[in-house]
Amino acid sequence: MSASENAANPADPAAAGEIVPDTKDWTWVLERPCSDCGLDTPKVVREDVAGMIRVNAEGWLSVLAGDEEGLRRRPEPGVWSDLEYACHVRDVFRLFLVRLNLMLDGEDPLFPNWDQDETAVAERYGEQLPGVVAGELAEAAEALAGAFERVAGEQWRRTGNRSDGARFTVESFSRYLIHDPVHHLVDVTGERV
Repeated sequence: MSASENAANPADPAAAGEIVPDTKDWTWVLERPCSDCGLDTPKVVREDVAGMIRVNAEGWLSVLAGDEEGLRRRPEPGVWSDLEYACHVRDVFRLFLVRLNLMLDGEDPLFPNWDQDETAVAERYGEQLPGVVAGELAEAAEALAGAFERVAGEQWRRTGNRSDGARFTVESFSRYLIHDPVHHLVDVTGERV
C-alpha cells in the first residue's frame, strides 16, 4: 500500500499520527546479533550489563539535554519522539528491576503483563518534562545497575516467565534487557553500537 493510500486509511494508526504497536517477539536477540542496532546480544557478558546500563543512561541524558521542542517532535507519524523513547527506556529500567527482584525473591514467577504502548498514552510520554525524565531515568538506571551488580553465583540461573511463554534465567534476562535501551538509543541518535 502506498503512503497516500495509508494517509487515506483512517484505520491505519501511523496515518492518524498514532504509534504503531510493536507486536514483535524480540527474544530472538538472545540468539543472534541485531542488524538494526549492531548489538551482539548473545556475546554480552552478564557481569558487564550493570556498566552497560550506566553508559546507556549517560547517552540518554545527553539526548534529553537537547532542545525541548526538538525532543517532543516525532520524526514521522507513528514513530516516537526522542522524549517518548526516553520515557519508555526509563520505564523499561523500572519494570526490569521489578521483574529481576521477582526472579531473585520467588520461585519461577510469572511476570505481570505490561503494554508499553498503552503506558505511553496513559502516562502522556510526549508531554513530560525532559529534565524530570532525565532525573528519573538516571535514578532507574542506577537502581537496576546496582541490582545486577549484586547478582552472584547460582542467582544467575534463577528463572522467570512472561505470559506469552517466554522463559528467562537472570542471565538471559540481563542480555535481553540491555538490547532494548541500546536499540532505542540507536533509534534516536542513529549511532550504531
